[in-house]
Amino acid sequence: MTARANAVEVALPLDMDLGESPVWSVADQTLYWVDINRGRVFAWASGDAAPNEHDFAHSVGCLALSEQGLLVAEAPALVWLDPRSGERWPTNAVNPEWEVDGGNRFNDGRCDPAGRFWVGTLNPEDGGASLYSWREGHLVAAKRELRIANGLAFSPDARWLYHTDSPSRRVLRHAFDPESGELGEGKVWIDLDAHDLPGVPDGAAVDKEGHYWSALYGGARIARFDPDGQLLAEYPVPCSNPTMVAFGGVDLKTLFITTARQEMDQAALQRYPLAGSLLSLRVSTPGLEEPSVTRR
Repeated sequence: MTARANAVEVALPLDMDLGESPVWSVADQTLYWVDINRGRVFAWASGDAAPNEHDFAHSVGCLALSEQGLLVAEAPALVWLDPRSGERWPTNAVNPEWEVDGGNRFNDGRCDPAGRFWVGTLNPEDGGASLYSWREGHLVAAKRELRIANGLAFSPDARWLYHTDSPSRRVLRHAFDPESGELGEGKVWIDLDAHDLPGVPDGAAVDKEGHYWSALYGGARIARFDPDGQLLAEYPVPCSNPTMVAFGGVDLKTLFITTARQEMDQAALQRYPLAGSLLSLRVSTPGLEEPSVTRR
């Protein structure tokens, strides 16, 4: 079941505290991602020696491609960013939990196939986080009473939305209507306990065959599941905390993997010196082209 231990390579040696939200732009041939805790957005064009960086005043949970360049989920609100010029300007979408509910920041997010942006929040102690969709100028809650909204992805035919509350160690599958954006009731689709897998399900991506690739934070591996939620393979990574995956490259067959070094002591960093780097893995099945935000 486990893939070759040396299959994962270092794409860029970095010291990210909490790397997350890798998104590949087919049009730009560029990988974008964030370091949440440092409020930083990275842009790495194919062939460049090092990424460009854009710093924000607050933490940045995730990002998505957009007509304006990028849509960035900065903790207080969604913000447009032109990654070439660095220019940024506000949207009308304010984080409902940033001021009112004790300062929950944004976490995982993604654009759906119809161009609608979805974003979750984080409240690991009290379970006061939510998953939102951006509709008619406002963030509308689709799921509540979460601790860490994560693992957001869509099936190739857009009939299913996948999502996890990471501490539950389960991924739910919701029937999804891409035109209306309505969700059906979530049902357990993947249970890490049933597969005896370590860690918790963090960020994820789906390939063209409908396989769900999940970064197992604390589990030092990527797990691949088939459309029925059955475990197909595990890919060890040289750090304990992979955070999310994204398909990229010219053929969309390079799986990029963000990682974290937060809360690792010196002994852990000596064991995993590549923690905080951007990793990559060549795969046989291409991923799905990431859509851009067009509806709001």
